[in-house]
Amino acid sequence: MDGLGRRLRASLRLKRGRGGSAQDNPGEAEKEPERAREHCLPNFAGGQHFFEYLLVVSLKKKRSGEDYEPTITYQFPKRENLLRGQQEEEERLLDAIPLFCFPDGNEWATLPGYRRETFSFVLTNVDGSRKIGYCRRLLPSGPGPRLPKVYCIISCIGCFGLFSKILDEVEKRHQISMAVIYPFMQGLREAAFPAPGKTVTLKSFIPDSGTEFISLTRPLDSHLEHVDFSSLLHCLSFEQILQIFASAVLERRIIFLAEGLSTLSQCIHAAAALLYPFSWAHTYIPVVPESLLATVCCPTPFMVGVQMRFRQEVLESPMEEVLLVNLCEGTFLMSVGDEKDILPPKLQDDILGSLGQGINELQTSEQINEHVSGPFVQFFVKTVGHYASYIKREASGQGRFQERAFCKALTSKTKRRFVKKFVKTQLFSLFIQEAEKSKNPPAGYFQRKILEYEEQKKQKKSREKTVK
Repeated sequence: MDGLGRRLRASLRLKRGRGGSAQDNPGEAEKEPERAREHCLPNFAGGQHFFEYLLVVSLKKKRSGEDYEPTITYQFPKRENLLRGQQEEEERLLDAIPLFCFPDGNEWATLPGYRRETFSFVLTNVDGSRKIGYCRRLLPSGPGPRLPKVYCIISCIGCFGLFSKILDEVEKRHQISMAVIYPFMQGLREAAFPAPGKTVTLKSFIPDSGTEFISLTRPLDSHLEHVDFSSLLHCLSFEQILQIFASAVLERRIIFLAEGLSTLSQCIHAAAALLYPFSWAHTYIPVVPESLLATVCCPTPFMVGVQMRFRQEVLESPMEEVLLVNLCEGTFLMSVGDEKDILPPKLQDDILGSLGQGINELQTSEQINEHVSGPFVQFFVKTVGHYASYIKREASGQGRFQERAFCKALTSKTKRRFVKKFVKTQLFSLFIQEAEKSKNPPAGYFQRKILEYEEQKKQKKSREKTVK
């Protein structure tokens, strides 16, 4: 593998967290060069900067004159007067980005036409901080065959729909001149990222069009702002989505295959979002660059997307216990075989029933996201929503989770059997660690659903007593 691939892997390493597997041993972790882990994107309050960089990545001829390689040809803003450590970090970041903008390999040629694609990738720095790349790949305007280029916005904020709209504005200005992009991005950089449900309005001047006002609204439910379930629903059945969820809950290896970068990116983000309020803490690469295809041989959990052109290489790779999902045909090419038996049967039926109810009446992406996410959140409410009652507080305020009593509290044997496995995962371990540190349950969407469920149970008991 070339030097760029080595530098890329170095820039993707993340500190290991607590959990029950070998990857948590620092000595073992150093033996995993392909590691590219990422926790679910955080829910940001308002007030942060929208982005760090706008980059244009173009294909340039290699010195050998044979193939093309992706190269950053425009960067805004230029960072100056950086400290040595900051400069090294920036170099690692800028080295990695071109490969993720063109993960298809180097077999490029000029094209007379190209369907634009919008996708994203995630880079995890050595200190655990995450940066998201929002990409728009298109063919520049002009006569004759041309090479595609990528506009890439690097941000610490996860909000795919909002950044897709920003890329629309960048693309519109690109048709006029690069000089027109600069004032728009400068205005965006100076604006504060809005709080959930709020809107920020930017004033922008475009030659021959005059002054425009651009409104950017952040979704109200921040846990769904980096996801669009439409592609996943288009590619797979509810039953298949449920099996993918079951595999992810037990932290197995999942590979998505698709032709388009947009489809891969959206589907893998959607699969990870189904785990809310838990965070996928293992290898997570929405679109695997060709030079990192060996990731699929990793013995630890991963969730990755691979372009269909590399299907044969994936099938010939030595892999164990992998769920290989063909998004183009809506099939599983490989599976463990027990995916339908992982979750409690009654709760599986509840999820499928909820997903199928009124799906054809939904119109907006927000409605679809809420409809799809809701049943999976409810699944966790019913299985582990009682967690806070089993965190015993010491005088210092530090909590200690009572695992045995927590599992025993479940009266359903099938729920208890599932939860006994789930509590051993890093998904649950990381969640409980945060809960142990916090004196009060977080006042978020999940906690709200727990309280609603508990109130419903009280009302049901009250009605049953009245009937008796």
